[in-house]
Amino acid sequence: MLIEFSVSNYRSFREKQTLSMVATPRLSKKRNVFKPVVKGEKIPALLKVAAIYGPNASGKSSLIKAIGMMREIFFEAPTAAKESLLPAQPFRFDPALKEQPSRFEYNFIKGGLRYQFTLALTQRRIVEETLFAYPKGKESLMYSRTFGAGGEVYVYGEDLEGGKQVHEAWRKLTSPKVLFISQAVANSSEDLTQLKQPLSWFSENLLIVEQDTMRGWSLASRSILQDNPALASDLGGFLQEIDIPVSNIRTESQEDISSAFFSAEKQLSREDFAKLNACQTTLTHTSVLGSAEFDFSEESGGTQNLMGFWLPWVKTENGGSLLAVDELDSSLHPKIVADLIEKHLDSGIDSQLIFTTHDTHLMNAKILRRDQFWITERDAYGATNLFSIHDFEGREGEDVEKRYFEGRYRGLPLIRRR
Repeated sequence: MLIEFSVSNYRSFREKQTLSMVATPRLSKKRNVFKPVVKGEKIPALLKVAAIYGPNASGKSSLIKAIGMMREIFFEAPTAAKESLLPAQPFRFDPALKEQPSRFEYNFIKGGLRYQFTLALTQRRIVEETLFAYPKGKESLMYSRTFGAGGEVYVYGEDLEGGKQVHEAWRKLTSPKVLFISQAVANSSEDLTQLKQPLSWFSENLLIVEQDTMRGWSLASRSILQDNPALASDLGGFLQEIDIPVSNIRTESQEDISSAFFSAEKQLSREDFAKLNACQTTLTHTSVLGSAEFDFSEESGGTQNLMGFWLPWVKTENGGSLLAVDELDSSLHPKIVADLIEKHLDSGIDSQLIFTTHDTHLMNAKILRRDQFWITERDAYGATNLFSIHDFEGREGEDVEKRYFEGRYRGLPLIRRR
């Protein structure tokens, strides 16, 4: 579970901006929060949902990309990483930041333990990589990797398992563009599990859905159905619950696509797409006049997106995960978006959903609390500022949508007329 995330010097983010999932005390709608279970430590209640609003080009999509940075670095193959540039993108309007690293900080909970992970990188190398654990609430350094004028320096915590020789072997295997934690885990014996737990949060529990990756998620969903036909009823039920009249889904392929279940956030190669496109998916729709079959390519963009969205959604609803979605309302009716959020809040599962949207109907639906609405806004320097609606004065039951359009919370586009 995510406690908070911070980013600086990345795309439109100049100074450090923080998205906090810590719930404000004494607000109603208790189903919107959950109490995390942490060993020996009392953590405040966390929000299940955060909705990000703001004008076009205000930094909403950049925030989702920033949250997914660790996954992007982690899933980059070491051989490819040596040849390509890292995805650091410093804030361009300030020349002083051009050569400075983009910085990302995650505070999260995994396996009943709180962690803080800091990553700083330029396009040419990882500049900082630091992991702290908080057993019983006390800060404990796992390791720190920093690069400066004197070269790269590693510091290992006293409690880091493995011993000096193992740590040195991990270090030697870690190239400038590769994460130390991923190399350490990949080259650990089964009894060395200390770093596996925090890394698994990024690899298994952090799910990112962007518009340019939705096709990959959709293809991955279809490949899962090929390998596990029984899941077709689950996907069909998901679609039926949001008023898409699909009574049956059948997937056929001449290819062995069992390996297609991979991180859909990765850029798919032409070979990947060709392999997955060989997977023919037929959906049976039912009406009062009878049934008719449609190929996946004949379905609407909204239905195709929902079939892709189903896979990370199911993984998130298993508990302990964070799903971050850019433009959740893209190709989806506002009532479907509201229904998905309602289902998530009522699931009883301790998982989280962060999404960007322009759909202000959610503000008026009284589903979310004031502290669950966030705004992105660009200042005169072109930098994104991120803030919560709860930062502004107001009462809990006020008309949030009305006040938003009145400019009470800022974050509205400035339309200039000739």
